[in-house]
Amino acid sequence: MDNLETIITDYLDFCQYQKRLDAKTLKAYKTDLKQFKEFTGQQTTVQAAEAYISMLHQVYRPKTSKRKIASLKTFFHYLEYKDIIKINPMNKIQTKFREPATLPKTIPLHTIETLLSFMYKQKKLASNGCQAKYILRDIAVVELLFSTGIRVSELCSLKQRNIDLCERSILIYGKHAKERKIQLVNNDVLSILYEYQNECADEIQACGWFFTNRLHKKLSEQSVREIINKYASLAV
Repeated sequence: MDNLETIITDYLDFCQYQKRLDAKTLKAYKTDLKQFKEFTGQQTTVQAAEAYISMLHQVYRPKTSKRKIASLKTFFHYLEYKDIIKINPMNKIQTKFREPATLPKTIPLHTIETLLSFMYKQKKLASNGCQAKYILRDIAVVELLFSTGIRVSELCSLKQRNIDLCERSILIYGKHAKERKIQLVNNDVLSILYEYQNECADEIQACGWFFTNRLHKKLSEQSVREIINKYASLAV
């Protein structure tokens, strides 16, 4: 096999003049293939490609790793097409990506209003005190989440001492332990938080977390998402 740097140069010329790729794509290919050459030291074996891909997964985010692997795949297809290699190592390697789950950045106001309206109705229709208490908690969670815009993780991490309803404020500890205070300006939100705090005082006092689950422990982020999904599906 010829010098890998020379082959990469020929490949980039092929992409530019025959495939007519744009300048941005060519620049990405050049960067990615240079990195591959420097990492593997002229090697194009399955083992070298596997080691390189393993490094990408450890160093880069899924989106960046996926792009770099795509660059490598097209390059090896070219090598195969030109009979520069007999075995394409990328045909023997399986790559998987775990994309981070994301929530929508915004939810339409009318959707939130419909959701909360349904939840308040369910509170009035509760068949017993225990059911009413947990619906009350769910309303408090949703009201606070949407009125302040705090993260689900921040809401779940609220402790009893972080909330001062008399001062109408909550103390949030966000990423990297950054502290910020949020004022509760909505009277309806303040009212439901007062009601929840009074009704669930024993549970809150027992564990120290402001929002608790049925085992009187800290409410999890997954539980909050399940609360929202449950009422959203029922409110349709």
